[in-house]
Amino acid sequence: MGLPVVHLVTDGTLVPDPGARLAEVLRGVAPGRVAVHLREKALSGGILHSQGLALAAICHAHGQLLLVNERVDVALVCGADGVHLPVTGVGPEVARRLLGPAALVGVSCHSAGEVARARAGGADYATFGPVWATPSKARYGEPVGLERLREASLLGLPLLALGGVEPARVPGAMAAGATGVAVLRAWLTGPDPAAVVRELLAAVA
Repeated sequence: MGLPVVHLVTDGTLVPDPGARLAEVLRGVAPGRVAVHLREKALSGGILHSQGLALAAICHAHGQLLLVNERVDVALVCGADGVHLPVTGVGPEVARRLLGPAALVGVSCHSAGEVARARAGGADYATFGPVWATPSKARYGEPVGLERLREASLLGLPLLALGGVEPARVPGAMAAGATGVAVLRAWLTGPDPAAVVRELLAAVA
């Protein structure tokens, strides 16, 4: 399973029903280029399962992947393509054992040391950030910046730049060694999310 280059993260506090715009966002996108992350920490397991089923149907109809953040059990029962784990959560080796060898397993990382541990645990990729300032990551302190992204990329694990990502910033992230980008506000809050995703894909390419 290849690693999609643009990862779209959901946030129910910004858009309660991301599926309503997801079909339009994914229409016309080449298969395997996008992954959608179901990331809803406030939802119960049952509601998360229902959302996972709905998003999986949309993603798979358009040839794209669905990942569930943190909840390996929900990823398993809703037919997701993998899981994205917090750095302090279940290890990637455990998720792999539960989901099988074909699953895509990622880890949220904020330092080169965390990237090294994710790689040692068998992760397929890591998000790295926040590279730029963003409200959703403000509690983690100052952005890590492009230089730390560059240093972490030398460890050999594919990295997705995360935090404050906009189309105009993507070339800088790619030049610093990123394999792709993960975005939240850039696709959820704008008036034309499909256009934003097209710009992100073009910038990565």
